[in-house]
Amino acid sequence: MRLAALLAALALILPAPAPAQPVPDSRAEISLSFAPVVRAAAPGVVSIYARRVVEARANPFFDDPLFGQLFGDFGRSVPRVQNALGSGVIVSPDGIVVSNYHVVGGASDIRVVLGDRREFAADLILSDAESDLAVMRLRGAEGLPALPLADSDQLQVGDLVLAIGNPFGVGQTVSSGIVSALARSGIAVGTGRGYFIQTDAAINPGNSGGALVDLAGRLVGINTAILTRTGGSHGIGFAIPANLVAQVVAQAREGNARFVRPWAGMSGQAVDAGLAEAFELSLPQGVVITDLHPLSPLTEAGLQPGDVVLSIDGEPVNSPPELMFRLSARGIGGQARLMYLRGEQQSEAAIALIAPPEEPARDRLQVRAPALRGLVAENINPAVIAELNLASGASGVVVTGAEDIAWRAGLRVGDIVLAINRQPIHTTTDLERVLRDAVRSWEVEILREGRRSWLRFRL
Repeated sequence: MRLAALLAALALILPAPAPAQPVPDSRAEISLSFAPVVRAAAPGVVSIYARRVVEARANPFFDDPLFGQLFGDFGRSVPRVQNALGSGVIVSPDGIVVSNYHVVGGASDIRVVLGDRREFAADLILSDAESDLAVMRLRGAEGLPALPLADSDQLQVGDLVLAIGNPFGVGQTVSSGIVSALARSGIAVGTGRGYFIQTDAAINPGNSGGALVDLAGRLVGINTAILTRTGGSHGIGFAIPANLVAQVVAQAREGNARFVRPWAGMSGQAVDAGLAEAFELSLPQGVVITDLHPLSPLTEAGLQPGDVVLSIDGEPVNSPPELMFRLSARGIGGQARLMYLRGEQQSEAAIALIAPPEEPARDRLQVRAPALRGLVAENINPAVIAELNLASGASGVVVTGAEDIAWRAGLRVGDIVLAINRQPIHTTTDLERVLRDAVRSWEVEILREGRRSWLRFRL
């Protein structure tokens, strides 16, 4: 009896034996393979060979106005051919292909090679240097394998992804990895104001413009850049989210040659720990508005400088690039719900998704007067600010073209003309009037990348 009781007690104390695990009875059960995903997605990824002719300056001395006056145009530029290798993604069976701007932007000849070795000539139909995206249409293409676009907002850190492209021109190559991070910004791509998916899937030169796909074979991003010290992959690659790609493709189909983003008309900065303490926030989050344009849709919705933008359509925003991405991924038209904080009060506002307005009128001026012949200038308005990536509060007259004497004098596209011979320039009308003066010595005061400088020359 005592032995039976002891055995019963031990049965209560000791854990029950683990159930027997079944032995794998098929190859599929003992191996994991991405082959089905690759078979579905790879035909939609292409290799791109682009050629462009560039005017290369032979010597920096030719930019000097005095040197130019002495030697004229002698040796000023040397045309040369640049060849680019990259990848692209077919997003429509009728031959719409997306790639990077730095691969095909400005190209005079583009050749696209499919996975089945068919070749097509391509026409560039939309370019956007800021996002580093370009859209092409293949000539005579139909019934092509196209990749469906995923909702990139559903991506999570840790998700498995595959990178497909043509690294180093060796042929179509697949690498695997995970989503390492989201909402990366400040990367040296385009204007550096982008918003990227980070992955550790191997991305190398030639992968640019290729596909980052999920395990359903859907496009989640366009591979665009890596961080490297050697030129090869170190497991830190970046892709442009598919939600932005979708809007760029939509505008290309509408006939736009340039991607138009919804206009915010604001300047802001990320809320760091110091600002969070100042605003009495429990966590550093959001973007504080530092300046608003009078015509901004945020102004129309009642927002003010000092308000902290927390989210757009429920998606958090923690940096100005992330805020602009959220707006850009929604496209022109309709409204977006913006959550913001003013003091301790959290509020919601509906903002219109509008293109940058053309107010005031550009009044484009092409200078033929001897003083700055070859200068093209326009009045600054929100549309011009967006096109030239000027500061949101910029005003006055901006250089949009510079040749001949204007170039020799040192003027460049994007320069804001503040004064000429100490006479203030507020409009192109002011500029035209001042240039009528019959003088030989000229002084042009400009603002270039936030720095004031003076250009002096004699005719």
